[in-house]
Amino acid sequence: MDAPQTVPRLPIALTMGDAAGIGPELAILAWRDRKLHGLLPFAIYADLDLMRSVAASLGSDLPIVDVSEVGECAGVFDRALPVVSVALNQPARAGEPTPANGAATILSIKRAVADVAAKRASAVVTNPIAKAVLYQSGFAHPGHTEYLGELAKEFWPTDTAQPVMMLCSSQLRVVPVTIHVPLKDVPALLTTAKIVETARVVALALRRDFGIASPRLAITGLNPHAGEDGTIGTEDRDVIGPAVGALRRDGLDVTGPQAADTLFHAAARQRYDAAIAMYHDQALIPIKTLAFDEGVNVTLGLPFVRTSPDHGTAFGIAGKGIASAASLIAALKLAADMSARRFRAATA
Repeated sequence: MDAPQTVPRLPIALTMGDAAGIGPELAILAWRDRKLHGLLPFAIYADLDLMRSVAASLGSDLPIVDVSEVGECAGVFDRALPVVSVALNQPARAGEPTPANGAATILSIKRAVADVAAKRASAVVTNPIAKAVLYQSGFAHPGHTEYLGELAKEFWPTDTAQPVMMLCSSQLRVVPVTIHVPLKDVPALLTTAKIVETARVVALALRRDFGIASPRLAITGLNPHAGEDGTIGTEDRDVIGPAVGALRRDGLDVTGPQAADTLFHAAARQRYDAAIAMYHDQALIPIKTLAFDEGVNVTLGLPFVRTSPDHGTAFGIAGKGIASAASLIAALKLAADMSARRFRAATA
């Protein structure tokens, strides 16, 4: 019998996020507690002066080292936080975002993805961005998920990337079919084909990235009580129901459409491995209620692993030394686990 493949300890590429948000200080806190949580080496793609300034503001003498590329971080991670330099256009002030630094935020993401594509890093973990700020600097995508999908096409041109956003914790995994769109537009955007495509991506990811051999999916309805057979809206009967049928014919273990108001209590959560919801808040309210500080945002359907803290830039508390790194630490650990599973599957 062949010996099991040893998983290579490639570092994780951590992006800066918005320089005025809590991302830089979370990276410092995660590095400080690296041994406590058994974190694998990571480097943050950020402005070197920013990182040193944030460390000083936290009253920390934490050593920060400039590395020319992410591959060098393994040699310094035990003694210093490695920084792959991405220069800001102007100095950042905690809690005061500026479009002038939007280009650096975007470049941080692109360089991290490029290093994973070049096999210099194992996964991308992204710190929070402020979409409204990026829009003012010319960012043309609704959010991280869509931009990562574009980068996947650029760096893996033969891959058919289908990015899908999942929020997960130890208690719940949820996926919204529609994401950053106005609620009034959701019914028109929901199609049977889109629900089926999303569910197939989720099922594959649960097998490949989470090690669940036979994933169980619960699909919500759109309307109250899942439409009451068309008496409270027809989308559940005419759009979501046929999607559930098609997925079952694929051989997937799928239930629905289910009333969303009874799907997320403790007993109900034991009956599925992931819930697929129809719109943003239907998915995110339950997980942020259950695991606000520890949830992780995962982009499924990409040729690379990407995770992120399940919270925003928190400009209101940036620089005050009260931010929790729990979600970032969970994102770093999940990225390492997912990368290891993909490596073992590829070399089996």
